[in-house]
Amino acid sequence: MTVLVIAEHDNASIKSATLNAVTAAKACDADVHVLVAGEGAAAAAQAAAQISGVSKVLLAEAPSLKDGLAENVAAQVLAIAGNYSHILFPATASGKNVAPRVAAKLDVAQISDITKVVSADTFERPIYAGNAIATVQSGDKVKVITVRGTGFDAAPAAGGSAAVDTVAAVADSGKSAFIGREVTKNDRPELTAAKIIVSGGRALGSSEKFTEVMTPLADKLGAAIGASRAAVDAGYAPNDLQVGQTGKIVAPQLYIAAGISGAIQHLAGMKDSKVIVAINKDEEAPIFSVADYGLVADLFTAVPELTKAL
Repeated sequence: MTVLVIAEHDNASIKSATLNAVTAAKACDADVHVLVAGEGAAAAAQAAAQISGVSKVLLAEAPSLKDGLAENVAAQVLAIAGNYSHILFPATASGKNVAPRVAAKLDVAQISDITKVVSADTFERPIYAGNAIATVQSGDKVKVITVRGTGFDAAPAAGGSAAVDTVAAVADSGKSAFIGREVTKNDRPELTAAKIIVSGGRALGSSEKFTEVMTPLADKLGAAIGASRAAVDAGYAPNDLQVGQTGKIVAPQLYIAAGISGAIQHLAGMKDSKVIVAINKDEEAPIFSVADYGLVADLFTAVPELTKAL
């Protein structure tokens, strides 16, 4: 039995979500292979070969694979799928784009967002915004799975010595074309990989106040900045900062929520954080039910005081 992990990368390095997927793959008690599909991605393949627990890296290179177009990456996966019992994708925007295409073509049921491997054919995944955990058993010959990164520790990025084999790249599907990419540049840690996150909610009242109150605290802590969906919908923060069921799932060492009431959709995205600090003037706010430390106070007073004290 062999498991294939589809690497998420930028053609030069491996992204952290891949490390979590490798840990899930190892829990299936099988050999772990990693597919790196891209162009000029030899460096990424070498980085994948260093991941502890990986026994082989498959490198597929072609101009059509450079930008990770879902149609082409899915075709590349399908070209080698017959050699594997499990195909694992990180549950990221990219993984969620490719995995359903692979599952559909293989005529199997995708198993989404797993947080635990019980056995080679049985997995746990959250449902109802994380309020219940479903145990799913699959009888499919090939199991197509997306892995929630916060459910698994990252595999060590060094210590491995896997062989790198080159595989034939598939032809361009011609179904889509890469036009351009607008990348948000940020000096802060990436939200899903940050060890400390400070998040603001609708109570901040405006984008100016959001920046004025949250940025100094994040600067002091070296933290990433997050936001509730309500704050994003109100235009106080950009969409890529949204934490929650319809945003990014995070599990930092420290999560500070200021002015966030704690709607179930937001809690689903951050309740696995190691330490949760909530600041809200409503003592009945649901956020306090998951908080390790709660402060009933006006955030416009409490947050600046906290920043000053650090």
